[in-house]
Amino acid sequence: MSLFGRKRKQQHQPTCAMVVVAAGSSQRMGQDKMLLELEGQPVLVHTLRALESCHRVEEIVVVTREDLVGTVAGLCREHGLTKVKTVVRGGATRVESANLGTLEVSEGAKLIGIHDGARPFVTAQVMERVVDKAHQTGAAAPAVPVQDTIKVAVNGVVDHTPDRATLFAVQTPQVFDADLIRGALTKALQDNAPLTDDCSAVERLGMPVSLVEGDRNNIKLTTPADLAVAQVILEGWNQ
Repeated sequence: MSLFGRKRKQQHQPTCAMVVVAAGSSQRMGQDKMLLELEGQPVLVHTLRALESCHRVEEIVVVTREDLVGTVAGLCREHGLTKVKTVVRGGATRVESANLGTLEVSEGAKLIGIHDGARPFVTAQVMERVVDKAHQTGAAAPAVPVQDTIKVAVNGVVDHTPDRATLFAVQTPQVFDADLIRGALTKALQDNAPLTDDCSAVERLGMPVSLVEGDRNNIKLTTPADLAVAQVILEGWNQ
């Protein structure tokens, strides 16, 4: 049986508030990747439009660098992104930025999703799957099977080779019960835990995270080479 299982019919369609983390330094890109243009529009605008168009997303909180808060707010107004509730400054780490974003989500939100601002190709189908699963289980993320063989090395020497069938590359949005993710991020901050994704904060509490089928086009733009891949994806979508 597939890890992801079959999609169950929903008697209702749960929704979430989405926190978009866009406060990184873009060191590997060499310039601010959120404002880099794809087909004449900033990467962040492409990302926010994808979320805006999904009926499972009720509101959006954008977390960005302090010097970009005004610029990003202006872009949201210019492009008519009406689901954007607020734009706030981020912190020094991803955990700090995600936590600051969750604090701005409306009180009544049952589910909170956290999405990378540099993932502009997320689809409604992926968002629907992850929101539905989080509604059922409390924590979920999209993932794709790893295609390469992975080696675990110590001091440059292979220690062992894990079974590739058990390895998955996790994407965003990662969606959680609102109280769970707020508590998990608070605990991670208290412990000064160096986390690279938000599922890890929940995993530290001993809580399970369910995976749903992701999308290989849902890439994170990190290096200049990723921009060439992004252009190919856009050309495919426009055909």
